[in-house]
Amino acid sequence: MEYQWHEARLALGGERRLTIPALTLLAGQQWCFVGSNGSGKTALARALCGELPLCQGRAPVITGALRLSFESQQQLMAAEWQRRNTDMVGEEEEAGYLVSTLLLEQGDEAEARHWLRRFGVEALWSRPLRFLSSGEGRKVLLARALLAHPTRLVLDEPFDGLDQDSRRDLAALIGELAEAGLALVLIVNRFDEIPTGATHLGLLSDGCLLLAGARAEVEGSAEVRQLMALNRTAPPLPPPYEPPPSLPPGPLVQMRQIRVAYGAQVIIDGLDWTLLPGQHWQITGPNGAGKSTLLALITGDHPQGYSNDLTLFGVRRGSGESIWQIKRHIGLVSPALHLDYRVACSARTVILSGFHDSIGLYVTPGDRQWALAEQWLNLLGLAGQGEQPFHALSFGQQRLLLIARALVKQPPLLILDEPLQGLDPLNRHLVREVLARLIATGRSQVLFVSHHPEDAPAGLTHRLCFVPDAVGGYHYHQGALG
Repeated sequence: MEYQWHEARLALGGERRLTIPALTLLAGQQWCFVGSNGSGKTALARALCGELPLCQGRAPVITGALRLSFESQQQLMAAEWQRRNTDMVGEEEEAGYLVSTLLLEQGDEAEARHWLRRFGVEALWSRPLRFLSSGEGRKVLLARALLAHPTRLVLDEPFDGLDQDSRRDLAALIGELAEAGLALVLIVNRFDEIPTGATHLGLLSDGCLLLAGARAEVEGSAEVRQLMALNRTAPPLPPPYEPPPSLPPGPLVQMRQIRVAYGAQVIIDGLDWTLLPGQHWQITGPNGAGKSTLLALITGDHPQGYSNDLTLFGVRRGSGESIWQIKRHIGLVSPALHLDYRVACSARTVILSGFHDSIGLYVTPGDRQWALAEQWLNLLGLAGQGEQPFHALSFGQQRLLLIARALVKQPPLLILDEPLQGLDPLNRHLVREVLARLIATGRSQVLFVSHHPEDAPAGLTHRLCFVPDAVGGYHYHQGALG
């Protein structure tokens, strides 16, 4: 089947448009589209599924296409939250969506279990959706999409949140699906995530499909060579908002024999770990190992923190401190925070909310807070976008704002869980440089989680590794970086 766009302009809301000068998708072709943050990648994904109204030009009528994206994951989590927060809450609603419930809505059990097994996550069958890691959630949603048997599957940033082995497995699965005849389109921001089997490439810039054609032709273009070679140098860091808080001497975080379990499913078992002053830790391990759970214990967002021997900033967890007393010492970026940031607000408001550790802003900011928010907008290349609605921006631009939200108060502890998800090469370089400068100031200590080793900023001093053992659990290897 042939789908063709010619001089097409499609509405994105307000005056914004996506322009597709010329694009033809033919049976047997495997397309991958690349672009920087805000270039229009997600808009193109929507267009390829027939979701955008045509303003002028020619566009095909598309049926049977399915799009899998961060937006669809966020919508599912919002529905899950509503399910658990009704006035009439039964046992099933309290648990929220189980993985099994979610998949059985779309297909039969045998096929659902087949796809979970193919992704190596069949053990998640009875797990509540809200307890999945970012990578586990991606795998479950992809299994759900495949159960729908779409005529075309558009994967918007499918590798985000997946560890190295899972990315390799997904790339292999994409190849298998393509060979089986499924029409696949990938939207990515990393050139190294372009599948080897992609036959055609497209390059987006400023809401326009700049180039589209055979892979060799596009890869050899001057535009792609320039994009792959560019670097950005970060301007100086904005000053801190206030002097560093007075903390008691000793470790910022101390954990003894930590155990976290959901029924018979043990996530963390017997972990001893201490974060001493001056240390900056990289935390590594596969999807589902417990990395995000560990961070949630520190931020106060996990209820099992109360039942464990956990000391934060010199105070034993559960000794009467409030969650806000904990959070005022912490800056956080994580996939879970991004999913939860569903309030309607401006880009500037997102940064300002970092002063108060809130989702949305419920107090009037002072002049100095306002000025610092502007400086962070300028530093991250978002000058002039302060009044833009947060959810009208691209995923990558949203992630930049959440990074600024975490950094704006330059807290004693900065927790970065997959912070560079969704960022293009230029912005990844920029954020790494900003983090390296912040580490060098000695004001903030960093916990950094990423499945991409190359994403780690300079200045990390120690590593905690979650290493699978032979019986399905994990060992915890830790020590100084050489």
